[in-house]
Amino acid sequence: MTRYLLLISLLFVLSACDEQRVYEKNVDLKDNLWYIDTIPSFTFRIEDASRPYNLYYNVRNAVSYPYYNLYVTYFLQDSAGKVLQSRQQQLLLADATTGKPLGDGLGDIYDHQILSSQNYRFPGKGTYTFRIKQYMRQDPLPAIMSVGVRVEKAEKDK
Repeated sequence: MTRYLLLISLLFVLSACDEQRVYEKNVDLKDNLWYIDTIPSFTFRIEDASRPYNLYYNVRNAVSYPYYNLYVTYFLQDSAGKVLQSRQQQLLLADATTGKPLGDGLGDIYDHQILSSQNYRFPGKGTYTFRIKQYMRQDPLPAIMSVGVRVEKAEKDK
């Protein structure tokens, strides 16, 4: 029982340390394969539209991923389904020259948190959806274990 209470207390303390986070979720990809028609979708709520937000991609890949980069297209939609922003972006997962993996690694697994939009201002309070589509030539794309999104409060304009 004491261990259980200690674990709960530790989780509470760790979650309280990240006050900037508004939303964060990752989706595991079956068999570590990302098919072109698999478009992870993340729905979150913005309560304060007066402040800017930073949006990040979360990517977990195995070291066996055959490329140094990952092209994705994202779609940010409002609650009515209207696309507010859409852009293709290149995410660097390894150094293009040396092949050395970037991100945080443990064994042969690497986690990346890559900025998508900085100081983005949502048009109003409400529910939004962020969708990510892989835009590589290979289908399915191997060794991508999970993808996700993080939305955090940015520093207010000074």
